[in-house]
Amino acid sequence: MLRLRVLGGCGAWPEAGQACSGYLVEHDGFRLLVDLGYATVPRMLERITADQVDAVFISHGHPDHCADLNPLLRARTLRDNPPAPLPVYALPGALDAVLALDRPGMLAAAYVLHEITVGSRLDIGPFRAQTRLLPHWVPNAGVRLTAGDRVLAYTGDTGPSPDVVELARDADLLLAEATYVDQVPEDSRRYLSSARQVGRQAADAGVRQLLLTHLWPGTDPVAARAAAGDRYDGEVGVATADLVLDLP
Repeated sequence: MLRLRVLGGCGAWPEAGQACSGYLVEHDGFRLLVDLGYATVPRMLERITADQVDAVFISHGHPDHCADLNPLLRARTLRDNPPAPLPVYALPGALDAVLALDRPGMLAAAYVLHEITVGSRLDIGPFRAQTRLLPHWVPNAGVRLTAGDRVLAYTGDTGPSPDVVELARDADLLLAEATYVDQVPEDSRRYLSSARQVGRQAADAGVRQLLLTHLWPGTDPVAARAAAGDRYDGEVGVATADLVLDLP
């Protein structure tokens, strides 16, 4: 069984009681964190300890997707018996800023950075991962995770693109950025998506279930679900902290 636990799903900054993008994906006892935005580590620590994380995948370098990598690494290394270095997967340069928050070398033993080549396939524990470069202000790697015969596709942040449809083709679950309900501001249309656009892409990809995430703070989730359902006939949900979805 593949299990997705939402640590947070807010775009840009965390609303009260929530957190930014962060997801715990589990299969066969392996725990993979996908993105670690603001306030996700306290949520994670309510469920597992820092040394129970097996790997981290970061879609891109914006802080609402990676800022809490710093406290996770601190929690693993600032102790008497630190665990083995944590495998961290990211695009080249994406984590330079967050890894530079502490004095040089302070966290060096806490992680092993694997810089991924976009379009590559890699194994992360029991997961087979495929990546695609999706359009955003900074390089952003969407990822398709396969475990057994279950598939989870995650966009990170992206504007509309045929590559989103290919990334999500026939997936059991598409976890998709939907910052806006309907109209995306003109200066962001190449780099962010609406729930309505995501619904169309989910329908084109033939995904079995759609989970909207990265909603702008204050966005009405009911309106977002309705917009996504305009073209998509499957189940639509909104990522909020502590939501759990099982793909048996």
